[in-house]
Amino acid sequence: MIEWFTWVQVVVACVAGLVCVVAGFARKLPNDITVGATALVLVLLLVQLVVAIAAPFVGNPPTGNVVEFYIYLVSAILLPPLAVVWALVDRTRWSNLVLAASVFAVAVMVYRMLQIWTVQVA
Repeated sequence: MIEWFTWVQVVVACVAGLVCVVAGFARKLPNDITVGATALVLVLLLVQLVVAIAAPFVGNPPTGNVVEFYIYLVSAILLPPLAVVWALVDRTRWSNLVLAASVFAVAVMVYRMLQIWTVQVA
């Protein structure tokens, strides 16, 4: 995995989460900005999925637990669309906080995936 890309994902997820939190506290309903911020996180996760599948074939296999890595990746990919569906169905300001919680959770999962990919096995 490319470490800088992972850090970009973490930063984007944190910024997206802050956007959603601010929108929630501003009593705004979920709008294109909050849904779009969450969608951007999902796009980056899908790119990471492609990279994670291709990386072992070009000589960069994960050095940690591969099963744990892909469980985190699949969970992270499923979380933003579920939060967006919730936001579009519920349409209250609290939906923004659900979006924020999902992208912050994704940021934690992505960081953990970086640790798994780069851990040195003794």
